[in-house]
Amino acid sequence: MEKNSLDILWEKCLTGDRKAQFQLYQLFSKKMFAVCLRYAQHQLEAQDILQTGFIKVFSKGELYRGQGSLEGWIRRIIVNTAIETHRRNSVNFIAPIEPKHEDIAAQYTIQDDLQYQDLLAVVKNLPVGYRTIFNLYAIEGYSHREIADMLCISEGNSKSQLSRARQWLKEKLLNMEEAKR
Repeated sequence: MEKNSLDILWEKCLTGDRKAQFQLYQLFSKKMFAVCLRYAQHQLEAQDILQTGFIKVFSKGELYRGQGSLEGWIRRIIVNTAIETHRRNSVNFIAPIEPKHEDIAAQYTIQDDLQYQDLLAVVKNLPVGYRTIFNLYAIEGYSHREIADMLCISEGNSKSQLSRARQWLKEKLLNMEEAKR
């Protein structure tokens, strides 16, 4: 969609035009649902996050000042909504790890034949605390300080969870590669 068309659509959304809001939702909902799926424990929770996020987009639309892209602003609201959902559900961010073949996993590199969808499936299976930290740090680009503030945890906890998530991912990817042989 052209920037001018998007600006016009957004202006209509701000006036409460339901048709325009539906069009904006249709325009961005697939991308934002993919973001929700990365944080949610299951598809229904992702749908709830998406719906709550878009309600916030339309109810707090006057807060968007036109700096940066509208899509980026919407994405930030969706991510923050996902984080709020985890806080509300009292997620425990420390999960035990099973020490197995750590030396082998540390030497492992992902082979070219590992498909993007396979990698997303492995990330989706991370324990919820690991997945949240991994998504915020590796995918969304937040610092450990920002993550700690958002999730009300220590910066050290954020770093530890990321390290454990990486270790967990390496082990699962290694197991997938061995299973292919």
